[in-house]
Amino acid sequence: MNIATGSAGGAETSAPYGTTAPRRRTRIHHLREYKRRGEPWAMLTSYDTYTARIFDQAGIPVLLVGDSAANNVYGYESSLPVTVDEMLPLVRAVAGAAEHSLVVADLPFGSYQASPEQALHTAVMFMKAGAHAVKLEGGRRYAAHVEALVAAGIPVMGHLGFTPQSEHGLGGYRVQGRGDQAETLLADARAVQDAGAFAVVLEMVSSGAAKRVTGELEIPTVGIGAGPECDAQVLVWTDMAGLNTGQTPRFVKRYAEIGNELARAAGEFADDVRSGAFPAKEHSFD
Repeated sequence: MNIATGSAGGAETSAPYGTTAPRRRTRIHHLREYKRRGEPWAMLTSYDTYTARIFDQAGIPVLLVGDSAANNVYGYESSLPVTVDEMLPLVRAVAGAAEHSLVVADLPFGSYQASPEQALHTAVMFMKAGAHAVKLEGGRRYAAHVEALVAAGIPVMGHLGFTPQSEHGLGGYRVQGRGDQAETLLADARAVQDAGAFAVVLEMVSSGAAKRVTGELEIPTVGIGAGPECDAQVLVWTDMAGLNTGQTPRFVKRYAEIGNELARAAGEFADDVRSGAFPAKEHSFD
């Protein structure tokens, strides 16, 4: 049985998202049910065992091992340098810790663009590492890539609007889907859906265009800077929780200031070591 697509008998149903009912593994058909029932759901990035376990226990139905690991794990200036070899250990860590969440892995830049065959080869590696699905950027141009993966039994999430892997060609962070671009966005979204994608991320898309795409697609849309009308919302967890203490995009809402708290704790530890307050007797062995 494919863990992402449901039970062998097809009779499994999901509890309403956010309830206290016993949780099962989130599967792709649950996301379709959420859209049908008009229940928005959340997705967060995760790159390690501890955050994956915390977010899983918090009830986040989908975790994304994003190529944003390039910035948030490896310290690169953009997502372009991160490699398959760098992403695979992160996928293993997240997938191994997530008991209920659907784990989606980003295919990094250069690992799928050349051909559907290249995309399939890369996606297989991520699935073997424990991912339940993969995500790739692009619309009509990559419909054949999506189709090849789906035909091989690999669930695919699309990504349209602002596509970070192509930021060097766009000239920076710019809102997509305005004016005539709305028709292009819709055509790309339909192409990705028709190719078999189970959902599509809309990043930095005008809220009007995102509302239209969401209304016309049968598959869920996942917004990030795309307004409130999408079926789901995703944020990079280090932005959401304030571990990233630098400037964040306008669409980010901070729910904590973990960076400040971590700095406080580290400073207090250093002070205790300098003063001799740590380690105390209770931290030592006779």
